[in-house]
Amino acid sequence: MAVPKRKMSRSNTRTRRSTWKAELPELQTIRVQGREIRVPRRLVKAYKSGAIQIED
Repeated sequence: MAVPKRKMSRSNTRTRRSTWKAELPELQTIRVQGREIRVPRRLVKAYKSGAIQIED
């Protein structure tokens, strides 16, 4: 495991962390129980099988 050899300044730490940006998941439109909903692609199978309930 990589270990820093010396203490990193606060400004450098925050600059490094700020370069990571969260990405929005791709949404896919599916029809469940007669309703069309948009869900992340990785959860489509779970919604269709009923493992995840649709919130009203």
